[in-house]
Amino acid sequence: MELRKDPLTRSWILVGDLESGPAQPAECPYCPRPGEAGPPPIFSMPAGDPGSAHWGTRVFAHPDPLYRIEGDAQRAGVGMYDRMRTVGAHEIIIENPDHNRPLWVASDEEVERVMLTWARRIEDLKRDPRFRYICVFKNYGAEAGEEIAHTYSELTATTFIPRRLVYELRACSDYYQMKERCVFCDILRQEERQETRLIEQTPNFLALCPFAPRVPYEFWLLPRYHHASYEGDVLRSPLVREAAGLLRRSLARLVRLTEAFHLVLHTIPNTTARLTQDAKWVTLHDDYHWHFEVLPLVPKRVKSYSIKEVYFCPLSPERAAALLREAPSTAAPRDAQPDIR
Repeated sequence: MELRKDPLTRSWILVGDLESGPAQPAECPYCPRPGEAGPPPIFSMPAGDPGSAHWGTRVFAHPDPLYRIEGDAQRAGVGMYDRMRTVGAHEIIIENPDHNRPLWVASDEEVERVMLTWARRIEDLKRDPRFRYICVFKNYGAEAGEEIAHTYSELTATTFIPRRLVYELRACSDYYQMKERCVFCDILRQEERQETRLIEQTPNFLALCPFAPRVPYEFWLLPRYHHASYEGDVLRSPLVREAAGLLRRSLARLVRLTEAFHLVLHTIPNTTARLTQDAKWVTLHDDYHWHFEVLPLVPKRVKSYSIKEVYFCPLSPERAAALLREAPSTAAPRDAQPDIR
């Protein structure tokens, strides 16, 4: 595998003849078993007190990584094209010792631990000057590309900023240059006034369906106060459990309506990375706003989500928000089927 840059979109794309990954073991390698050490974790957060012998979250190197930690990117030209090695990091975050305890079934304390683990890993990997962006994401359901049965999320560190984030960063910077305000803060204020796309709000956080969704039931979760850096905020804030509770309830509502989703954390790039153009984001801490984006996958009963490169969403965000508000914010019984409308 190598990274190749599209000269038209300027996005880096993983290209290669992918071989089959390692076969899945008969027993889950991430479930604790008496007398067996299992694979060594990169990071572990205890359950309960810091000195507890019981773990709450563990982080492992991905068994079949897209990015590898060793060496340098070795960016090179091939005629008019650019390519580089897939240098980076690819990790699996085991969210709970319980094999079947996803975030919307877990307690707020357990979700808080997961959020803190994400922040710790981002903070640690940003110390490496090779990495420009750290992405945390969760694929739930077979259609979303879920790879292992144990409840988990993933993290990648890359030597480039993903295209979607570049566009978002530029839009935030441009908006700030025009109005000297954060565009996300303005979105928050308008959504709070109109209320039609709100799912739930707490004193310090808010879940909403965006005005122009890419897919049905897409929602964002973000702080009502301004902060650009997820890890910088979460690791120093007393409000993490409040955010964890809102994330848990929002996902509990969502899984009543869909069987699969992608969750992605958006935070600022690594501004200390070497060989970077991040210096152009001079107002980054004023114009950007960390947030989660959750994109469900629902049966394609009407039309494709994408028509001639334009997203098509057959459900308005106002209706989606109303359905999400009505959905129970507690986990459904294990044998219940999603009510997909």
